[in-house]
Amino acid sequence: MTRADSPSGKAHPPPQRRARARGAVIEAEVEQWLAARGLTPVTRNQHAKGGEIDLIMRDAETLVFIEVRYRANSRFGSALESVTHTKQRRLITAARFYLAQHGLSCSCRFDVVGVEGTSPRSIHWIRHAFEAI
Repeated sequence: MTRADSPSGKAHPPPQRRARARGAVIEAEVEQWLAARGLTPVTRNQHAKGGEIDLIMRDAETLVFIEVRYRANSRFGSALESVTHTKQRRLITAARFYLAQHGLSCSCRFDVVGVEGTSPRSIHWIRHAFEAI
């Protein structure tokens, strides 16, 4: 959209960039929310072979790979339901790559955090959401 097209006269970023920015805000909120529950942040938005890991945190001696999913409403299913088997396989591949890249051999788990709504947002945390088989 150009400035001339916008009612306010200001240019608006394309929808994909707005979605990415909203995702970054939500991931930061989730990271703080999990930190308040005892997890320690390691890194965010880790690009690895096969995909991206939204958050990597520590829960005591366990390295936790976290997928954050957001839905403003549940018209197309809940945020948690959107983590498909294909997405799980990609996360497992990315996690294995991360571990190998960093020379780590430790206890790991996969969590999923679903965020729904706009204001207020509800957060649902599923520990051990799936296994790396």
